[in-house]
Amino acid sequence: MAETDKSVRAEQKTAPVSPPQLIMPLLLSSSPHIANTVESRYLMRNVLISLAPVTIFGIVLFGVPALLNILISVAGAVLAEAAFRRITRQDIRIGDLSAAVTGLMFALILPPSTPLWMTFLGAVFSVVVAKEFFGGLGANIFNPALIGRAFVLMSFPAAITSWTNPRVFVEKVNEAVDAVNSASIIDGITNATPLNIIKMGNTIADVGTGFTALGLSASDDYWSTIKTLFMGFHSGCIGESSIFLILAGMVFLLITQTIDWRAPASMSAAVLVVSPILGMDPLFSLISGGVVFGAVFMATDYVTAPLTEKGKLIFGFGAGLITVLIRKWGSFPEGVTYGILIMNALTPFLNQLLPKKYGFVPKKKTASASGVSSVKGEVK
Repeated sequence: MAETDKSVRAEQKTAPVSPPQLIMPLLLSSSPHIANTVESRYLMRNVLISLAPVTIFGIVLFGVPALLNILISVAGAVLAEAAFRRITRQDIRIGDLSAAVTGLMFALILPPSTPLWMTFLGAVFSVVVAKEFFGGLGANIFNPALIGRAFVLMSFPAAITSWTNPRVFVEKVNEAVDAVNSASIIDGITNATPLNIIKMGNTIADVGTGFTALGLSASDDYWSTIKTLFMGFHSGCIGESSIFLILAGMVFLLITQTIDWRAPASMSAAVLVVSPILGMDPLFSLISGGVVFGAVFMATDYVTAPLTEKGKLIFGFGAGLITVLIRKWGSFPEGVTYGILIMNALTPFLNQLLPKKYGFVPKKKTASASGVSSVKGEVK
């Protein structure tokens, strides 16, 4: 027995001691994270389809200038991404359609009168600086299209805040001629957006009066003004005018499960709740400017928005709150761009405060022997 103990102790002394195990941090790859077999190309294609109605409407509403800006922006974004990745010896992946989506979104949040060279410069900045400099798709911190708009707005504020009336047929009053000869086209006339009119100290009634004078509305009463804003027959950015078509695009994205409803809903709710507190009309605040467009197409970005359900709600509400505060006290009449960009910066903190459990699969409730249900989960 003693000899056996001695041999065991000898083996323990001569056995090699294994080094302490190193605890490696759990690294999470950059978004978009692979949760199923859906590819980025499929998601981007759905976004392009959802943007088609507002794109066509913007071209019909504002004519050739809007069409040229859209073409220049999309071409500039795609070519800039391909050129940058070729120079840096990376795989050219314009086939994922992310650059096309960025270029189209950037064009749709610009005035139709934007000089084409500014549009091209902003599109290149959106893709190269706001996305590729951070590592490409999935690694960018801020929404590329909004970064591009912030860049051109700060660099060329006069051009980016100049607006034109839509191309409409306005019936001349008391003129006894046929319908064709009694119509005149108003095109290219400088005008203020509804938000600009309110920012200058006017009222919603003044907005309605302007709509009526231009033939955009049949009456200058409140609900006629709201109807005109909802349908989109007024000056503004190329793709932000028609709330009706934006909501149609949102329905498509929700049906195809391309976006989550939480961020758009909470952002809209924030505008409706905070606006009357600050003495602003809630419905007018919601459907004028870019709130709905930003809520549907910008606040739902896979890369720059939070991962969790609660995080999306906080993100959307914060973006709406900041938007209203900028509209009330900021120097610019609109605040959607900076509202969403500021919340983009907070996205990493929201993901840390409200982490998502990867690999945790909750089991369904099971009945125990005592009749009390229990819930278990396992990590795979």
